[in-house]
Amino acid sequence: MATVMQKIKDIEDEMAKTQKNKATAHHLGLLKAKLAKLRRELLTPSTKGGGGAGEGFDVTKSGDSRVGLVGFPSVGKSTLLNKLTGTFSEVASYEFTTLTCIPGVITYRGAKIQLLDLPGIIEGAKDGKGRGRQVISTARTCNCILIVLDAIKPITHKRLIEKELEGFGIRLNKEPPNLTFRRKEKGGINFTSTAANTNLDLDTVKAICSEYRIHNADITLRYDATADDLIDVIEGSRVYIPCIYVVNKIDQITLEELEILDKLPHYCPISAHLEWNLDGLLEKIWEYLDLTRVYTKPKGMNPDYEDPVILSSKKRTVEDFCTRIHKDMLKQFKYALVWGSSAKHKPQRVGKEHELEDEDVVQIIKKI
Repeated sequence: MATVMQKIKDIEDEMAKTQKNKATAHHLGLLKAKLAKLRRELLTPSTKGGGGAGEGFDVTKSGDSRVGLVGFPSVGKSTLLNKLTGTFSEVASYEFTTLTCIPGVITYRGAKIQLLDLPGIIEGAKDGKGRGRQVISTARTCNCILIVLDAIKPITHKRLIEKELEGFGIRLNKEPPNLTFRRKEKGGINFTSTAANTNLDLDTVKAICSEYRIHNADITLRYDATADDLIDVIEGSRVYIPCIYVVNKIDQITLEELEILDKLPHYCPISAHLEWNLDGLLEKIWEYLDLTRVYTKPKGMNPDYEDPVILSSKKRTVEDFCTRIHKDMLKQFKYALVWGSSAKHKPQRVGKEHELEDEDVVQIIKKI
């Protein structure tokens, strides 16, 4: 571990000393590729000598979605979890109170949202300091991340936490890079771009691929991609997670300071202790989770509006709906009747590929 840590430090020092310009782009791209490989080693270390998940970190996923609270010690994550869920999580004014991962569940708009209070992150977590690896590994399984910040020093903490999460392959509020990377048997590196490209040239692309021992591949860019984007696609282990910056303890700052913070994107001001704007935070979590509620209608009965089937907005076909209810339902599926905004008329007879909208009502007709 120490050797990997030292190698990471050496590369980071060299990158810090290297001026960014066209002449050094090739060298920096190579260093970034080396760094990404070393970070991967830290994330998935060998089983020798411990390094396991640690007590309380292997939390069973429950409910329809998972939200993780990440932040430095004593920013109010445990208080926030208590107020939102009623789950007991020990609260104290000294640092490092929460040493295991505490789960709680919120029922909101018919969906069960699992909330995880992760232990206070510390600077250097991505390099294995403290229990950072377990914290960030659990954060990677979340559908949304709340970075809880202290209103007194939000920007400093925000940058440090972003750096830690980025170092472990978590990309916040970003879409996967719009580029195609395909390995092949022969023919060398074929590099094409359909957009003006200022960051990558063939030499840099070849150097990055060479670091991964890739000598034959087709790479197509559809926008002005960076070396980091290409490395992310080659690594293939990046997770793209929506993130809300929850600025806590706003009762301790002035109105003028609050107005400055208000310019931050993806930001939500609260006071967990005084319960200010917790409704606003829940609404924002719902918006960022981007869930679709679908109500079931048994034949000859009224729709069940109490217990919706919750789908991701990216997987919301009738087939996804059936699979969510029971894996065997598709074997008996004949067609579905749909009422709601996705239906052209009420009801509309549809097949498995029909995409559902939020608050649609569905009745499944089975084969006789």
